[in-house]
Amino acid sequence: MSRFWTLITHLHTLAGPVTMLLYPLYASVVAIETTSKLDDEQWLAYWILYSFLTLMEMLLEPMLQWIPIWYDVKLLFVAWLVLPQFRGAAFIYDKLVREKLIKRYGAGFLQQQEQKKSPNGKAKTKTKFVDFITPKKSEHEVS
Repeated sequence: MSRFWTLITHLHTLAGPVTMLLYPLYASVVAIETTSKLDDEQWLAYWILYSFLTLMEMLLEPMLQWIPIWYDVKLLFVAWLVLPQFRGAAFIYDKLVREKLIKRYGAGFLQQQEQKKSPNGKAKTKTKFVDFITPKKSEHEVS
């Protein structure tokens, strides 16, 4: 029974870094390489929320030490933010951040921000990482 308990303890220790960092890092790289805006919003919102959670955790550390299940609660919350079935980070962004911006600045604020993305007002096209590392064929080369 002690080996089983040791295994569970090690899995519990690995669950945090895998859920909070490794999978989000992988998914963020994949999101950058796709053309979909939904996954970009999900992962950018995740990193904003995770940074905020980490900052709050650092500030409230003396109080959180007295809550024995804090790590488990944090792990469940981050799993909800991360898992694609829930898209919790995008949900919180849409319901809290976006609504606050619209209430404070109006709907035109978000449209103005989107037009500022490029100098000519047109949406920028995404350049993939692969485009940077693969050599381009010049006009003089024969196929």
